[in-house]
Amino acid sequence: MMRVMKYGWMAALMLVVSANTTFAADEDLFQRAPWFGTLGVNYYHLEGDVEAKPGIGLFGKLGHSLNAWWDVEGSIHYMPSLDGRDADKLNHTAKPFNGSTWALRLGADALLHLRMAHDRRFDPFLKAGPSVTFYGDEMENGKTQFGVFGGGGMFYHFNDSWALRGDASVGLQGKDWEFTGLVELGVTYRFGAERFVPPEFLVDAGPGDIDSDGEGLTDHEEINVYGTDPFNPDTDGDGLTDYEEVHSRKTDPLNPDSDFDGLTDGAEVLVYKTDPLNPDTDGGGVSDGHEVIEDGTNPLDPADDLQKFTLLIEFDYDKSFIRPQYYQDLEPVLKVLRRDPNATVRVEGHADKRAKSSRAYNQRLSERRARAVADYLIENSGISADRVTAVGYGFDRPVRPNDTEENMQHNRRTDIYIRKGGMQ
Repeated sequence: MMRVMKYGWMAALMLVVSANTTFAADEDLFQRAPWFGTLGVNYYHLEGDVEAKPGIGLFGKLGHSLNAWWDVEGSIHYMPSLDGRDADKLNHTAKPFNGSTWALRLGADALLHLRMAHDRRFDPFLKAGPSVTFYGDEMENGKTQFGVFGGGGMFYHFNDSWALRGDASVGLQGKDWEFTGLVELGVTYRFGAERFVPPEFLVDAGPGDIDSDGEGLTDHEEINVYGTDPFNPDTDGDGLTDYEEVHSRKTDPLNPDSDFDGLTDGAEVLVYKTDPLNPDTDGGGVSDGHEVIEDGTNPLDPADDLQKFTLLIEFDYDKSFIRPQYYQDLEPVLKVLRRDPNATVRVEGHADKRAKSSRAYNQRLSERRARAVADYLIENSGISADRVTAVGYGFDRPVRPNDTEENMQHNRRTDIYIRKGGMQ
């Protein structure tokens, strides 16, 4: 018994030391698929002077991963037939029984994994925990015996879902603290792991040289560096591969329109030959997207750009009339129109996008506000109403990401485009 206690203290010391040297496996797997189960066979060893001989049994385990290092696990073992020992082999106070008996063991363990950085298939672990065992016959050490066990084992992972597992543990149980051993061999399945990443990926991806979609970035880079999809060569669907965006164009592989000008990065590079990182490639004052989509002008020629005014007019909440303090901001637009009454005007209303923003509501509000500005220009410039168009885009055409209050202010804007009279 003293020898067993000595080994128990050594195992506990190993648990403490190894906690600081364990390899950090992929945390995400254990968060999204924490439950695992094991089924197998076991060898149950009892000390040589007790009433029952060692025997073979079946077991099942259900575990839950707390993180990449620690698991908690419950187990049930059933030994259907443990033969009785001869009387001359028993402790002098024990009484033999005829034939055989059965045993049912319930256990709980904490597992500490000692994964190796260079090969994640091999997954050694240490474990310890309490147990209670019920026997079919009365025994000198108790028909119901409580115990404490410690030991270790090894998983061999075929993939993220399936593994072969071997365990060995020793403990003390019963009122006389008799030595008991347990050896197990089973198959383990992690529930839900296959729904997320193909099984071989997390097990074999140590070197980080797998390129599942063949576009030039390794799966390790896509998942851990850029956040792109390792099984889709064009994650944001803009016409450029993730590799091109990262290494050739320096655009955002998660944003199809890196410069927020209304054209996808792929269209800018492959069709219009514009700069996907510059919303106004020709520097004429109008974004590439507006020139192509709305104006029909050349995004590479600044001479044909319309005259653009962007006003950050703040309206009262849920209102569409212009506050008087913004009249002076509209005065330069009025002057241009007064000098050229044959010009045509397009007024565009835009909104920012917040967590609870309603598409339909913001669409209607942006239309009303664009109409309010258009009406003001008609009333105060002398230009005819049939030469003024008002449209609203809601939050569909941001010029900046809606991630800060300052950026959202720029998205709550009114754009005015003036095409000079006689300009085609």
